[in-house]
Amino acid sequence: MPIKTIVVNASPLISLFRAGLDFILPAIANEILVPDPVWREITDTVHQDEASVGLSKALWATRLAIETIKPIVSAWDLGSGEESVINHVYNHQEYHAVLDDAQARRCAYSLDLSVIGTGGILLIAKKKQVIPSIKQGLSSLKNAGLFIAPVLEQRLLDIAGEKKDI
Repeated sequence: MPIKTIVVNASPLISLFRAGLDFILPAIANEILVPDPVWREITDTVHQDEASVGLSKALWATRLAIETIKPIVSAWDLGSGEESVINHVYNHQEYHAVLDDAQARRCAYSLDLSVIGTGGILLIAKKKQVIPSIKQGLSSLKNAGLFIAPVLEQRLLDIAGEKKDI
């Protein structure tokens, strides 16, 4: 199933930019939407890093205006970025939410929304032959500061048909 539109939260964007893997997003989706609270979280910083500079210059990223958050989403008491991603996908159920936060993912799953994590983004990129393997991508993400539980890393490698270095 081709991915047309993704709505991305801050953590996946920050991790992908810092790992030098941001090129993956426009290669796997036709449209990449970044809700305004997420955009501000990344770019409104005193210290300019790879993510803040990269997102500011990313021609593939479309900034979404703030929407009123539905009570069914706000009841989960998530951060404004997670709420805005989930709310937008709730309003456009053909879209995919890109979230890493466990509580945000639980909320999205409870609403029967399509959710992809940063690891899932790597799997899609490999399937579309954007990257040759996910092993190096996982290493780059971890070096960039993304925590990936060993069991999740192994599962992603298994799905990709790759072996973990010992």
